[in-house]
Amino acid sequence: MYLYGHHHRLPCLRCHPHSYIRMVQHLIERCLLLHMSRDQCVKALAKHASVHPLVTLTVWRELQKENRDFFHAYFHSISPRHFTSRRTRRVSRLTREI
Repeated sequence: MYLYGHHHRLPCLRCHPHSYIRMVQHLIERCLLLHMSRDQCVKALAKHASVHPLVTLTVWRELQKENRDFFHAYFHSISPRHFTSRRTRRVSRLTREI
């Protein structure tokens, strides 16, 4: 896409801020589907989509404000403690079966 003297494959924050923020939101949602932490998401978007970390963090915070219950459950599900406790239960169940 060529607009206003800029050549961009993706929406430009300066040229189309609303489209750019929607794109970042969509990319964050894809990171969530991959069970990535906030920091992993920030790094992935910076590396693969050239999204400035501050933009990702700002959009993440807004999504978190609008979806408190979802993020509370999400953080619980990806926490290392949650994985460890699930793994411990699974191992103890297997041990009992043997």
